[in-house]
Amino acid sequence: MIALYPTAEQIQELLKGPADQPVVMLNLLRFKDRAAPPDQDLTGEQAYQCYADDMTRYVVARGGRVIWAGRIDGQVIGDGADGFHVAALMEYPSRQVFVEIATSPEVAKFGVHRTAGLEGQWLLATTTRGA
Repeated sequence: MIALYPTAEQIQELLKGPADQPVVMLNLLRFKDRAAPPDQDLTGEQAYQCYADDMTRYVVARGGRVIWAGRIDGQVIGDGADGFHVAALMEYPSRQVFVEIATSPEVAKFGVHRTAGLEGQWLLATTTRGA
C-alpha cells in the first residue's frame, strides 16, 4: 500500500530506532499525471519538484542532505514497486530531526505542492549497517 503521510504509529516506530545517529530515508515516489490545485496547470512531477526544491533547502539548513535521486526504470528482483517514478535518498542528522522537519509549520506551507503532485510514496528509514 502506498500513502501520502505516515500514521502516528509509524512515527512512534521510527523514533524507536537509534537516536544518536543519522537516518537515511529511501523515498519511492509515484506522481499524479496532472497536479491538483494549487498546481493544476502542472504535471504531478512538476508540482512535486516545487516542493522538493524548497524542502531540500530546508533540510540542508538543518544539517541534512540529498545523497542521490534518480528515475526508476525497472524492477529487477521481486514485485510490488510497479508505478513508482523516482527514488531518492535523503539523510537527516537524526530521526528526531526528521520528525521535526516533517511536522514543521514552514514545511506545511510549501507542502501543498507535495500533496498536489504526489499520488503516493513508500518511505523507508535506514540506519548504517552495524549500528
